[in-house]
Amino acid sequence: MDWIEQQHLNSFLTIAKGSCEPPVLLEISYCGTTPEDKPILLLGKGMTFNSGGICLRPADGMEEYRGAMAGAAVVVAAIRAAAALSLPINISAVIPLCENMPSGMAVKPGDIVTLINGRTLAIRNTDKSGVVVMADPLLYAQNTYKPRLVVDVATLGNGVVKGLGAGATGIFSNSHYIWQQFQKAGSLTGDRMWRLPLWRYYKQLVTENVSFDISNDGVGPASSCLAAAEFVSCVDWAHLDIRGVGMLTRFGTVPYLLKNRMTGRPTRTLIQFLYQMACPDEAQNK
Repeated sequence: MDWIEQQHLNSFLTIAKGSCEPPVLLEISYCGTTPEDKPILLLGKGMTFNSGGICLRPADGMEEYRGAMAGAAVVVAAIRAAAALSLPINISAVIPLCENMPSGMAVKPGDIVTLINGRTLAIRNTDKSGVVVMADPLLYAQNTYKPRLVVDVATLGNGVVKGLGAGATGIFSNSHYIWQQFQKAGSLTGDRMWRLPLWRYYKQLVTENVSFDISNDGVGPASSCLAAAEFVSCVDWAHLDIRGVGMLTRFGTVPYLLKNRMTGRPTRTLIQFLYQMACPDEAQNK
């Protein structure tokens, strides 16, 4: 906790302070090539339980949100697989771990937090805490590791569930090349990706206020697109919204998964993506 405060990871602490469980910022590095090579940065949302905070979620189905740390699990599994495969690539992972709970210390709707980069983030809905938890850790990780590209994995917007169900992971990216690599990886593993828009239109819906720079909910029903629009990345970046695929399997269960169990998706696709980035010539020939 003291170290997190010293690093001024205010958005992370704002959500974490509602729980008695202390927050942890987990950092993992895998060095598969020369240390001078810039790493791929993986950021996984590690909310070990998301009750919704003061904006409490309905009791029916709340137990599924123990799986709000699915993004963190995918990142840990992928970096472990990269080490087992001895991929010739450098990978760094940053995983904020905490709970979102209601209490006298919990963040309140309307609170505003100042991020590392000086911008202000308004928390208008404590249920939509994923982007708040990840905001400062993403900025910290970019400043610390100077990555060549960033991939964040999180269970965020309900819109991707309604739009894609469990058929594909929703991906947002500012790089057509990264999208093509994920598309290829998904077609090879069978755990597919579907690109969703990252237009200025959505950015305006989360920044349209004179009292703060960004809000954590935005305006309108496009929850997954609005969540993606809130991320700030200075390099090539992809955001994987796995809320539809990374939690409980209910519909169209694939053969290697058990029904009504947490899926761990899209671990296979992320590993394949890392392989393609590490060994582009070999991947091209397959």
